[in-house]
Amino acid sequence: MNAIERNRYTDAWRAFGAGLRRPRAVLVISAHWYIQATAVTAMARPHTIHDFYGFPPELFAFEYPAPGDAWLAEAVADAAQPVWVGADHDSWGLDHGTWSVLAHIFPEANVPVVQLSIDALKPLDYHFDLGARLAPLRRQGVLILGSGNVVHNLGRLDGSRPDTGFDWAQRFDEAVRAAMTGAPDDVLVAAEHRDFRSAVPTPEHFIPVAYIAALAAEANQEAKVLVDGYTYGSLSMTSYVVEEGAMTVLPQDTRPGEGPETHPNV
Repeated sequence: MNAIERNRYTDAWRAFGAGLRRPRAVLVISAHWYIQATAVTAMARPHTIHDFYGFPPELFAFEYPAPGDAWLAEAVADAAQPVWVGADHDSWGLDHGTWSVLAHIFPEANVPVVQLSIDALKPLDYHFDLGARLAPLRRQGVLILGSGNVVHNLGRLDGSRPDTGFDWAQRFDEAVRAAMTGAPDDVLVAAEHRDFRSAVPTPEHFIPVAYIAALAAEANQEAKVLVDGYTYGSLSMTSYVVEEGAMTVLPQDTRPGEGPETHPNV
């Protein structure tokens, strides 16, 4: 619901966007394009994907008509070498992990957007390494955005905790924060944390932070917290920024009733 609501998270994203120099394009790593390949969207006009169910009609009616960017799709493939990156011309588009956040950062949808898939077959260090390879794109005016949740356990949602997190959720979130704001190149150590399995029952929502941690490490910088908080006990809403050019982890419209099994294979 963040796409059509106003709250302190969306206010923070809007303030972030208002303070940015307009980027050449945006590259988004969204938890919701989780497939068995590494690919980028390469269509001129990516369609808005409503990859969820059980939400109000106005959310299904929401459109984010940002153009694609053939240059960025090719630039990602070049930067990733020798990693192979496929070009998706018709099977995906912009999912809600992308447009629910960009609707606030760039509400006019006038900045080109390309999505990078999360390869489900690869380990965490693959994603960290790929993030490092993408770092030079930032110097070419590309905003790199990671969209997921550091803590994301839909099976343990608690409606009586609309704005608080379970103890285990807070412990894990704080451990990741310590790495992101202190030594981003150590963020993958979080996989050894005692609360990892509770906080990260499936990896797709956690993986975007590996990309931004890699960008921070490549820039020899520490990430900064843009906004933080919890919802329904088992979701972290923490967002990080790495100077002007990278952003994560921007929480999505993750609410009870979301349909996570909606990702086609490329």
